[in-house]
Amino acid sequence: MDIKRILILGGGTAGWLAANHLGKALEHRQDVTITLVESPDIPIIGVGEGTVPAIRQSLKRFGISESEFIRRCDVTFKQSIKFVNWMDKDRHGAGNFYHHLFDMPSPLGEDLTQHWLDNTNTAYGDMVSPQHKVCEAGRAPKRITHSEYEGALGYAYHLNAAKFAKLLADNAIRRFNVEHIMANVQEVTLRENGEIASLETDCRGSIGADFFIDCSGFESLLIDKTLKVPFVDKSHQLFADKAIAVQVPIDENEAIPPYTLATAHQAGWIWDIALTHRRGVGFVYSSKYMDDDTALNKLSRYLGQDVAKYQYRVLPMKLGYRREFLHKNCLSLGLAQGFLEPLEATSILLTDFAAGFVANRMPKDSEALALLADQFNQVMIYAWERVVEFIKMHYCLSDRSDSSFWVDNRDPETIPCELSTRLKLWQNHSPIRQDFFSKFEVFDLENYLYVLYGMHYSTAPQVAAKERREAWQTQARQIASVGEHLMKELPEHRELLEKIAVYGLQKC
Repeated sequence: MDIKRILILGGGTAGWLAANHLGKALEHRQDVTITLVESPDIPIIGVGEGTVPAIRQSLKRFGISESEFIRRCDVTFKQSIKFVNWMDKDRHGAGNFYHHLFDMPSPLGEDLTQHWLDNTNTAYGDMVSPQHKVCEAGRAPKRITHSEYEGALGYAYHLNAAKFAKLLADNAIRRFNVEHIMANVQEVTLRENGEIASLETDCRGSIGADFFIDCSGFESLLIDKTLKVPFVDKSHQLFADKAIAVQVPIDENEAIPPYTLATAHQAGWIWDIALTHRRGVGFVYSSKYMDDDTALNKLSRYLGQDVAKYQYRVLPMKLGYRREFLHKNCLSLGLAQGFLEPLEATSILLTDFAAGFVANRMPKDSEALALLADQFNQVMIYAWERVVEFIKMHYCLSDRSDSSFWVDNRDPETIPCELSTRLKLWQNHSPIRQDFFSKFEVFDLENYLYVLYGMHYSTAPQVAAKERREAWQTQARQIASVGEHLMKELPEHRELLEKIAVYGLQKC
């Protein structure tokens, strides 16, 4: 059977990212139609308002102007995740922190990790990247004279999820002729071979297609409730299974941090994301180690005001992923595909990656689809497992012992085998590129370096020749000098955003 009719169930970030990826990849095929069916009664969850740098390539590919994106979606720049109090306060001091930066470490050629292991009195990020100083100074990653999607330093974005979905929708409809239908699905009809045939809706009748994409969120109407694809539970490795999300206003003259703030607490952590007019704050915790009332009280204490004065949501988080992501003629994306706690902004990252992967290999018929499914499912299982390991590493490396939550996270039985092996390997030598052999590493060498040594991981120092050590010292001084220069040259974060609102950035 030829695949000529593609139907996406669900809007939001996942649905409209899929629509844009498919629209761009298939814009030369006049015989293919793309339809997105969205319920008028289901709001966007919009918890994750942070992204990673890969989103810049996708937005540019879709033909979306960065200036328009920033103006319409309350965007602020994100250069890092600043982790606060993830280590023991008695050993490292209250307010201990490190940055997981978006710029590459050691940009001048020499890997300075060994130099840092000899000089651990300096923060790892500060030694290996000028971006550490820029973040701490509250500076933007670019100037108004930079072209769209280009900058002096690596960056991603914080954004208003609802406005972002609307921007993606407008682009997909206008540029790629995606049909948008507002309707509630009442029933899903199957073919004799078990594939999905059509969606029966309340106001548009039966809508048939050859290929379906499930972006229906936690409901997982197609991949779970209809096709019964099993769920791989990861709650034995990742404990944080609830979040309280709230939005609080900020003063329009208040400085905007150019990073996500992730502050650890007794049974989890707090995200704090500043947009231009409000903060999105979320209290992530484990229901096994903390009850809802205690979590609410601790969030109020963090905010310095009663959280009950605002509209907040308590969100259960089912941690894991589907055993198959592409099953029969259905692809799952976003929350329908799976979910891990929002540390490191993995939800949008995996959605964008998976949607682009399938769109760029979109088969013309069901025989080719079956071949793609085998490859895609293998790739995505590998990607999800690596993400689980990377998130777990933040917890199991912590030396906090103020609660059972942190102690239990170091239990070897809860640490994935691959992560355990890597950590043992890295006790003897620091990570190198060859340790990350797959082309589908969601988090790569640089990400591990920032987190490992931001959390003071103990790697045995290596003997190096005098000339090599002198080269390390020289490059460390050069990086520090570049950092000082950029702190003076780059604009204050809010100042740049206000200029972009008025003048826009230069077109590519």
